[in-house]
Amino acid sequence: MIGPVTLPPVDAEAMARTRHRLNQLTKPRDSLGELERLAVRLAGMTGQEAPAFARKAVIVMAADHGVSARGVSAYPPEVTAQMVANFLAGGAAVNALARQAHADVIVVDVGCFRRCTAGHGPAPGGPAGGPQAGSAANAFAASWEPGPSPRVRFSERRVRAGTEDMTQGPAMTREQAEQAWRAGAETVDELAREGVQLIALGDMGISNTTAASAVTAALTGLPPVDVTGRGTGLDPAGLARKIRTVEQALQVNDPDPQDALDVLGKVGGLELAALAGAAVAAAARRIPVVLDGFTVGAAALAATRVAPDLPHYLIAGHQSAEPGHGPVLRALGLRPLLHLDMRLGEASGAVLAFHLIDAATRVLTEMATFESAGVAQSAKG
Repeated sequence: MIGPVTLPPVDAEAMARTRHRLNQLTKPRDSLGELERLAVRLAGMTGQEAPAFARKAVIVMAADHGVSARGVSAYPPEVTAQMVANFLAGGAAVNALARQAHADVIVVDVGCFRRCTAGHGPAPGGPAGGPQAGSAANAFAASWEPGPSPRVRFSERRVRAGTEDMTQGPAMTREQAEQAWRAGAETVDELAREGVQLIALGDMGISNTTAASAVTAALTGLPPVDVTGRGTGLDPAGLARKIRTVEQALQVNDPDPQDALDVLGKVGGLELAALAGAAVAAAARRIPVVLDGFTVGAAALAATRVAPDLPHYLIAGHQSAEPGHGPVLRALGLRPLLHLDMRLGEASGAVLAFHLIDAATRVLTEMATFESAGVAQSAKG
């Protein structure tokens, strides 16, 4: 049973020390703007005056959706497993960006229609919607060669082979949503034991923006038309069909907006539940979490129903082109670091934000103070 979670409070003393440190550096006060605010937030999250993130990891949760049968994506559901194979081969956008950021990539199959095996692409799973036993023993499958960071790793934590069509009833049971939540938490726990200090969350799942739109509408009370976008590039007719699909799913299931697992189970997805669990687990360990786009944001918003203080540990890497992402970020009280009109997923925008996080920490540790540099400090501050 997933119950309420009380997260550690941010460290106000560390934040005050970091603000003082920033004010002693050779620059006008607050002249680095958002970069300084980011440094202070990171101090509060970690409890360190000058945090450093030598070990960074990107978690990409992958799963499929029964609602794909409603024609809500420009791509067929087979692409989910094909893209997982691409991640494992190092050929996706997130791989290129993670290599630049010196971050490991952990790809988690939490419920693809077709089982994926590390290094071998898709392998037959069960029928769509059929049960699949989760397997913690398969976590971080050892088909990769140990070596220097960054690495790509695979984790099989399957709950079932995709969800049901949420327009006909719940996408999954509450128990399955809880199992996916725990899969996300366990993934983070393993990385924390390895010494990972900063985590980005991403998603892969054809039709998952449909689920994210339904989750967002359920949690915010906004009409589906306001939070549903083109996703993978739908034409106007496809977008209208997607909006009707979200409306029908909400009408059929009537999720409780105060109950995260009710919302995630009825109109969400396996990867959304896993992302929610991962975010809460990281925050409980004082590990900053960088959110990617709309799907990840919707999962994090659901997670606040379990852990209301979660946004204190979240960083919005960017704001995507999806219309529902802005309302999600406002509901979380987060300002995105980047606006690049991206809508890819995979944690691509979150990984780009790693560079700004590194910049914020380098300012703290590498800039000279007025005193050490022999520079006069204005009495006006």
